[in-house]
Amino acid sequence: MAELKTKPGAGSVTGFLAGIADDATRKDCEALVKLMKSVTRAEPVMWGSGIVGFGSYHYVYESGREGDWFLAGFAPRKGNLTLYIMSGFPEHAALMKQLGKHKTGGSCLYVKRLADIDMKVLRALVTASVRSVKRRYGAG
Repeated sequence: MAELKTKPGAGSVTGFLAGIADDATRKDCEALVKLMKSVTRAEPVMWGSGIVGFGSYHYVYESGREGDWFLAGFAPRKGNLTLYIMSGFPEHAALMKQLGKHKTGGSCLYVKRLADIDMKVLRALVTASVRSVKRRYGAG
């Protein structure tokens, strides 16, 4: 079975954020650090070279595939911010309708700028996602 390539590393989150050339993107990422740190009560950690993750949990699928992943995270990508939050919790659909301008794919939420979305709704989404993951996988 293939091993997951994205893992927590020793990279500096502060250094990573400081290296973001676009001021608005860097400020959005700093705001996401505050939000996700507050919700998860975990320090930010670099996962791979471009994802900032908070907390972690161990999953095992029925197929036998298993691994570790972060409770919530984000990555500044060309053209948008990618937020990694789980779906599938009861309030997900209603919150997504209230969020504002965004796109989705899998467990990824794509936004151009945080100014395009309702930050209270984003906090509620991240909170519900983290709560759901903790219930499902027993994450601490």
